[in-house]
Amino acid sequence: MNELNKSIVFVGGKGGVGKTTTAAALALNSAQNQKKTLLISTDPAHNLGDMFDQGIGGSITNITTNLDALEIDGELETEHYIKGVKENLKGLVKAEMVDEVNRQIDTAKASPGAEEAALFDKLVSIILEESDNYDMLIFDTAPTGHTIRLLSLPELMGVWMEGLLEKRKKTNQNYAQLLHDGEPVEDPIFDVLQQRQTKFKRVREILLDTKKTGFIFVLNPEKVPILETKKAIQLLDNYHLHVRTIIVNKQLPDQVEGQFFSNRKEHEKHYLAMIEQTFVDQSIIKVPFFDRDITTMDQLEEFGSFLQKG
Repeated sequence: MNELNKSIVFVGGKGGVGKTTTAAALALNSAQNQKKTLLISTDPAHNLGDMFDQGIGGSITNITTNLDALEIDGELETEHYIKGVKENLKGLVKAEMVDEVNRQIDTAKASPGAEEAALFDKLVSIILEESDNYDMLIFDTAPTGHTIRLLSLPELMGVWMEGLLEKRKKTNQNYAQLLHDGEPVEDPIFDVLQQRQTKFKRVREILLDTKKTGFIFVLNPEKVPILETKKAIQLLDNYHLHVRTIIVNKQLPDQVEGQFFSNRKEHEKHYLAMIEQTFVDQSIIKVPFFDRDITTMDQLEEFGSFLQKG
């Protein structure tokens, strides 16, 4: 099955290679093929609004027929995430401890990984809640390293959650034996953890379902994007997330004028050959270097036509 036509597609790559343009073109093409499509940006830079020349933000916004878009705000999602943690703990700690616990949680908000955990929580919610409302979900992700951390979280969080649940279970068993004659102890925290584990497990199953989910990387015919993409694919393979399609964006046309472009074209040939040799397990789709920015629906359609040729 073509990666570009799966019901969930993640578009990744180095900053500036054309991820947003690719994701937007895929989404527009999907919508024009009568598929109800949601385009989601997890990139803090958020270029979707600029691409479609309208405000989008953190609420699902209609772009055109069959096409909606959403820009996930990491900072806002972190606030919601922290608020949710506080709600889950409400009533579970002594009244005199509430302020101290909340202070500790607020401190954790600034810790490394807090925003990614919040983004992941939102991503999980979108996949589980919106899959029934849309035929296709397309994620325009942040630059490579961020994408890898985000996509590896289902496995990492699953293992971590399993450890927490096992530890909590043993604590409850010991507590029950000591104070309740072996009767089970009600534990709301255990229930919350179990619910989260179930959600993470379900999303991991979806991400690993090759019939449903596809991963695409965009690169330019240049050394650094090629090497970065190669490394990213190898890292994702470790989590059994396999990139099957590469979009080579901004390839110079066959006929170029002037010594500068002739030299550049010769230089490019080396990297195109390098791409063919490096990504032997991936389908490679080539998109030309346009003589203008891609800023209108018509131009996105034109860009998308090259993706469909692949």
